[in-house]
Amino acid sequence: MTDVRQITDAEIPDWIRALNTGFLRPPTVSDRHLADRRTAMAGSRTSGAFDAGRCVATFRSFDQELTAVGGAPVRADAISNVAVVATHRRRGLLTRLIGDDLTAAKDRGDVVATLIAAEYRIYGRYGFGPATTTTEWTIDVPRAGLDPRRPGHGGLADTEGGGRIDLADPEEVRKAGPDLHERLRLAQPGAVSRNEHWWATDTGVLESNGRAWTEPFYAVYRAADGTVEGMVSYEADDRWSDAKQPRNTASVNWLLAVTPAAERALWHYLCSIDWITQVKSGWRAPDDLLPLLLPDPRAARVSTQADWLWVRILDVVQALQARTYDTAGTLVVEVVDRAGLAGGRFLLDATPDGASCTPTTRSAELTLDVAELATLWLGDESAGRLAALGRLREERAGAARRADALLRTSGRPWCPDMF
Repeated sequence: MTDVRQITDAEIPDWIRALNTGFLRPPTVSDRHLADRRTAMAGSRTSGAFDAGRCVATFRSFDQELTAVGGAPVRADAISNVAVVATHRRRGLLTRLIGDDLTAAKDRGDVVATLIAAEYRIYGRYGFGPATTTTEWTIDVPRAGLDPRRPGHGGLADTEGGGRIDLADPEEVRKAGPDLHERLRLAQPGAVSRNEHWWATDTGVLESNGRAWTEPFYAVYRAADGTVEGMVSYEADDRWSDAKQPRNTASVNWLLAVTPAAERALWHYLCSIDWITQVKSGWRAPDDLLPLLLPDPRAARVSTQADWLWVRILDVVQALQARTYDTAGTLVVEVVDRAGLAGGRFLLDATPDGASCTPTTRSAELTLDVAELATLWLGDESAGRLAALGRLREERAGAARRADALLRTSGRPWCPDMF
């Protein structure tokens, strides 16, 4: 029988080989990769499945904070590095690994679990639901209509309002980036915390998945008083036409901005770089300001739009009490959880000043799976849409409409991170 358990230090090389194999990466484990992976695993929970002494499935989770609607951070069990090698699929290994992890997370008091799903159809059966969407735009720079001769309209170093953009090196990013990200994270529902390992990997201190690091370009936006309000990491290719005309693309790895001025300035800067004729935005919120920051919004076309952060609610009471509500109202929901972790009937009593959620014996007004509750929790999905799809059931007429009035938000949740 295949053994599912926490791995030992001596088993890390075999675990990495299985992980790389599952993700179709070269299985070779270098000394540098092994050392950096040990650093990444510090403080995390790493488990695997072993058959005849060989690792055939991998799983890792770690502590995280997720921002709820209204800005409150909630404790999350972040799941990553999930792989089952091709020889051992369809044997229930993931079910055993994720079941053990979610039970332990519930016992620890984690409110939710999170992951980025490589495949859509896997995680719904474990109670996860897609809770945020990501969008990528491709900007046709010549069509955008920006004027590089005007400050604030072409990314000049000195921008409107006294702000300024400067290039930065990795050390500056490690110093200023974490504080900037925290300011954004606590204002953005759906955003998750970044640990020191994230910044060390992004700036070349540690390798990521055994790949050699190539330094990107970094630019920082400072307000007139010197406060860092925005930062971007980007790369550029080297393409020229047969007529010796540049056709280069700037690809954004990430862009953080805590003010509209910083966001505008950074996008205009990227569109002003000599030889750049196209900008790929990287992962952005679906209601990002980007297209409307350009004189011609049609210059930015959507090139990717897909589900992103998936959430699994482990504590319905804490999850619904952690977020804020723009209107007052009550709702009784019957939550079905086949894993037995978070099911039950709950009364939500919400007001703009606070909310309570308690177990109740009152008749349910909505019945839904715990995965559908996760999809609704951050405010991006509509209960009315889920009812039309048969993914929740109204026990009282109009309950889905009332749920939308309570749960939906004016701004869409967004998770800037892959983990």
